[in-house]
Order: sequence, then C-alpha cells, then structure tokens
Amino acid sequence: MDPIDKVVELFATLPTIGRKTARRLAFHLLRQTQESVETFAEAIVHMRESVRECTVCQTFTDRELCGICSSERRDRSAICVVEQPTDVMAIERAGDYRGLYHVLHGTLSPLDGIGPDDIRLMELMSRLSGISEIILALNPNVEGEVTTQYINKMVSTLGIKVTRIARGIPIGADLEFADDATLARAIEGRVPV
Repeated sequence: MDPIDKVVELFATLPTIGRKTARRLAFHLLRQTQESVETFAEAIVHMRESVRECTVCQTFTDRELCGICSSERRDRSAICVVEQPTDVMAIERAGDYRGLYHVLHGTLSPLDGIGPDDIRLMELMSRLSGISEIILALNPNVEGEVTTQYINKMVSTLGIKVTRIARGIPIGADLEFADDATLARAIEGRVPV
C-alpha cells in the first residue's frame, strides 16, 4: 500500500475523521519538517506508554492519582458520574463543579452485551463512604437512562442523594427547532425563577 494511503487510512479510523479530513492531515504532515513529524509521533507513543487510569476515579492520567483526586480543594462529599474521560474535561471546562468524578468507561447496553461487570460500577460502589450526593451526568440516550436507573437502584438503600444533570433547551437555541423529547424534558425539569 502507498505510504500516503496508509496514513490516510489510519487517520480515517479516528472518531469524527472522514477520508477527506484524513487526507488533509496526511498532506499537512508531509509539509512539516522531519523533526516536527518525529516530535508528533514521539508524543503519541509517549502518551500511549505513560497514560493510565486514575486508581480512584478511573479517568486518564500519567500519575497514580489524577490532579482532581489528589487536590485538597475538591468537595469530597459529591461524585459526578460520567461515561468517558472526555466528559470530565467538558464539565471541568464549564468551571462550576468542584466535587469529585467517577468515569464508568461506558454505559449499560444489554442489547450489545454490555452488563454491570463491563463498566466501572463496582469501583464506584467502593468509593461511596462519606459521599452525600451522586450526580449522574450520563448522555440522554437509552443506554444512559438504563445506567442512570441501575445506579439509582444500587445506591437507593445507602441514604445517598442521587441527582442527574438538567436536560433541556441549550442557551441560544430557538424553541421551534427543538425536538419533542427535549422540549418535554425541559418542561418536566423546570425550575423556579
């Protein structure tokens, strides 16, 4: 296989990268210096070799404990449960949440054969001592809803408050373009002004 085609094929395996973008990336690399391309390749290899899951929250880090779990400034009474490490980054970017996290690395999906033992639920259960609230920040799809209900049932006897993030109309959106399910959830989740 042609070296350019091979790189295009590999880039195209990445999420949200189609063949056209993969081709642009490959040609961009061809225009870079040899040193720049080697630095890029070494950074990818180093990342893969050194990054692992935090032993507490399961997010990606290059240390035993991530910066959030090791921080003394975090509220240790709340855990926000998310599907993927990218969700931690998204919530942190918003800048308002100061508690801890737990990354499931997936959601329950019985149709796909993904059960409770296939995601980090037992690790979550082992962290609940001293926790007063679990915030479920899972995607609003069937798998996220199944996982939300499962976690709620798991912790229902422990006296821990279980909440979920609000769902509804995004800021700047027009109501007329929102789908029926989003509008229904927005009405259902209304709050006092």
